[in-house]
Amino acid sequence: MGVGHGFGKAILFNEHFVVYGVPAIASAVNYRTAARVDRSDKDVLEDRRKGTAGYSQSKMAQQMEAISIIKRELSVKDGLHIVLEGDLPAFSGIGASAANSVAIARAIADEYKLDLSDAAINRVAYRAEKAFAGTPSGVDNTAATYGGLIWFRRSADPMSDEPPFVEKIRAKPFEMVLANSGVVADTKRVIEGVRERRERNRKAYDEIFSRAESIAHEARKALEGNDLKKVGKLMNEDHGLLQRIDVSSDVLDRMVELALDVGAIGAKLTGGGVGGCMIALTPGKELQKKVEDAFRISGFETLEITVGGV
Repeated sequence: MGVGHGFGKAILFNEHFVVYGVPAIASAVNYRTAARVDRSDKDVLEDRRKGTAGYSQSKMAQQMEAISIIKRELSVKDGLHIVLEGDLPAFSGIGASAANSVAIARAIADEYKLDLSDAAINRVAYRAEKAFAGTPSGVDNTAATYGGLIWFRRSADPMSDEPPFVEKIRAKPFEMVLANSGVVADTKRVIEGVRERRERNRKAYDEIFSRAESIAHEARKALEGNDLKKVGKLMNEDHGLLQRIDVSSDVLDRMVELALDVGAIGAKLTGGGVGGCMIALTPGKELQKKVEDAFRISGFETLEITVGGV
């Protein structure tokens, strides 16, 4: 039996913009997907993860396509019995697909005694992510593979397979709350929608993308300097840019307002948008619990996450 794991993630800045070469800042979260793999007569997926109702079923065709890609990349022709579990919920927006792609790739490598580096696992998981996202940025699988808080920049050509530039960001740990809207999003469709709108209104989108790039640089400096008030302000602005490219939703906007109303110093959607999750900056256990309680009273599932460290 082979085993492997992949981290979940939260994008702090610049989901969607990152697909076009704008820097993003993302963090692995302290929750993982675990995979177990045994050889079998045919491919069988047993998904034991908890999460949004209907998530796994709605993603099943994409999931099986991703498994086929991973097997092809690793030259595996046997049938496989794959079990997915772990404490990372299957939510949209938390990098669940990337986490399970990394976990499955590592488990297959373990079963077949393949000596693969993290870089090789990351490349395989990126290709598998195409089943879920069409033209993924690569940031999800990178966070899922390596962990930590990362600065991520890929080629401005969405179709390029050129390796991205990745650096770890050193920042003091701080608390956040991740809340799930309960809406399952089709990431591939959302990404395609952004591309279509950008092509129709290139001038306006170029202005938005330019500001997103400036926000990334300002946010990195603020994170490294432990200026969390500035980080929160920039998160709020970044959410506004994501609203302008039509990837937020009424429920996500209400969740952002709820977090800010009860004291979060910044809040925004995280991940593909339209559904999925949002994050709130809540430094300190007391504020984190206050914001988390507000979401739970309002009927939303939450996770306490910690970002930063070395």
